[in-house]
Amino acid sequence: MDQKDKTILGWREKIKFLGPAALITGSFIGPGTITTATRTGAEYGYTFLWTIAFAIIATIILQEMSARLGIVTRRGLSEAISSAFKNIWIKKFVLALVCIAVPLGCVAYMGGDLTGSAAGLSAITGVSSRILGPLIGIAILMLLYFGPVRILEKLLMVLVGIMAIVFLVAMFAASPDLNNIVLGLRPTIPDGGLFLAIGLIGTTIVPYNFFVHAVNAKGIFTDSRATVSDQISISRWDILISISIGGVITSAVLVTAASVMQGTDVDSVTAMSFALEPLLGRYALPFLSIGLFAAGISSAIVTPLGASYVLAGLFGWEYDTSDKRFLAVNVLVLLFGIIISATGFNPVYLIISAQALNGVILPLVVILLVYITSRSFFMDTHKNTLPRILLGIVIGMITLYLGGRSLMGLF
Repeated sequence: MDQKDKTILGWREKIKFLGPAALITGSFIGPGTITTATRTGAEYGYTFLWTIAFAIIATIILQEMSARLGIVTRRGLSEAISSAFKNIWIKKFVLALVCIAVPLGCVAYMGGDLTGSAAGLSAITGVSSRILGPLIGIAILMLLYFGPVRILEKLLMVLVGIMAIVFLVAMFAASPDLNNIVLGLRPTIPDGGLFLAIGLIGTTIVPYNFFVHAVNAKGIFTDSRATVSDQISISRWDILISISIGGVITSAVLVTAASVMQGTDVDSVTAMSFALEPLLGRYALPFLSIGLFAAGISSAIVTPLGASYVLAGLFGWEYDTSDKRFLAVNVLVLLFGIIISATGFNPVYLIISAQALNGVILPLVVILLVYITSRSFFMDTHKNTLPRILLGIVIGMITLYLGGRSLMGLF
């Protein structure tokens, strides 16, 4: 390490910079993840715990690359992709695919996020989710317009904390079998279970989160004396803690469903509350509904930002609502989500569609991310080490296989 790049911040100073990874955790712990984990646990018990472990490890590796890219280059992933290719036709093809697929995926996720959060609140209030969904969408739009990213990060840390408490309490109340939990970490896919395995991985490793993380990682240290080494070190701790908490929440949902719902049909996550009534009594439904509501809100906050960050980097916009084009994308994504939630459309189909679009674009984005962060041209001395490159290649190959199967499953 060069003398000028030595760590100069103490741990107390580092704590205040934690937060960008909370956006990512809040994003992937949404109604899609909660619903998929519940269905998986109910249908296959503890069998697919290993898929959550794989998805979390892969997410930590890839989000670290994204954050490091933003810190070192002071650019977002879209900007880096734009300058990664000399051949004009390859460049146009890649940019067009990213420009179309990622925002479309965000629209599909947005509908599921609003519908899921409205379903959680509806279970408590009795008000129709078709009314609550649009109202929640409008509230989120106001939050994105008036709330700076640092405020959103803190809010998401609170929402993630609420989810952790709710689903961990539910898990311990269900008295899971520890031996079966250990067996669930052994990779195996029973007959008919591949689609749910893909779903668990696909709801955790989300393409637009790479774009969101790179932008926020580069912006958090703007007025700080932290060196590049400081920034990378802080970012890694942030990622490890936040993403791991996300894995614990997802695992808790699956384990709870496996313990109290195995062998039953699941048409909604609130169905879990009926199975938990002998343990939590009349508090079961409001307790789990709060968790689902927090999951929907946390994911819905990040989803429109994902589309906006992708397009802003590709077309040279500002990365905030001061740019009317950036704001317009936020509004459009939320508007589509509001319309979808108002129609009462089945969120399961939205989640399936979003996962299929995710499967199409994810392998490409993973390959681009690993390629860019492995080049000295972009990263200088902070490029990927050989082990990171090999891990990135393995993850890319697995996502390519899963993406193909996900697309086939949609049709």
